[in-house]
Amino acid sequence: MTKRVDYKKDYKQLYMPKTVPEIVAVPRMPFFMVSGSGDPNGEEFAKATEALYSMSYAVRMSYKSEDVPAGYYEYTVFPLEGEWDLLDRTKPATDKNNYKYTIMIRQPDFLTEELFERFLEQTRRKKPNPFLENVRFEHAEDGLSCQMMHIGSFDDEPESFSRMEAFCTEHGFIRSSKIHREIYLSDPRKTEPSKLKTVLRFPVKTNS
Repeated sequence: MTKRVDYKKDYKQLYMPKTVPEIVAVPRMPFFMVSGSGDPNGEEFAKATEALYSMSYAVRMSYKSEDVPAGYYEYTVFPLEGEWDLLDRTKPATDKNNYKYTIMIRQPDFLTEELFERFLEQTRRKKPNPFLENVRFEHAEDGLSCQMMHIGSFDDEPESFSRMEAFCTEHGFIRSSKIHREIYLSDPRKTEPSKLKTVLRFPVKTNS
């Protein structure tokens, strides 16, 4: 295992952007995902997150098993990400019970569907969680996007989104979907809200 991947260094452009908006092309990547709806402060969201991390660490630690995955390389487990939308667009975005989401954790390139089934079975045995039944292995590609690092409370994100939209207008891009992605670089249980680091991103197209 000579190769070692650290997302903060090797994928710096995607995970450690500056605190000002920029345009970036986001490639196709493999993820473990769980979809749901409702308030992210609730028990359901916490259990879904736990299921994703249990699976992700099973993959990460598989080099210690008797059957090491082909192509395995050492890497840092990627951060939790969420793609957010609203169940009912007539309701205000501040109504957290109206949220619809797919939360996910990026996986290393060596992971296959067959390995996914193996790690799912292993995690069911070692760390039972009803939300493991909802975990799926899929690829996602954001493509052309506007992103920036938001530092502060989740409730202050609208201010950063406004900056991003203004930047797009100024540089000839338009937001192409109401859905947006958040990448959580801080643990909200251990970090005060004013210091939380979250990558914000939404898809764009050229305004032509």
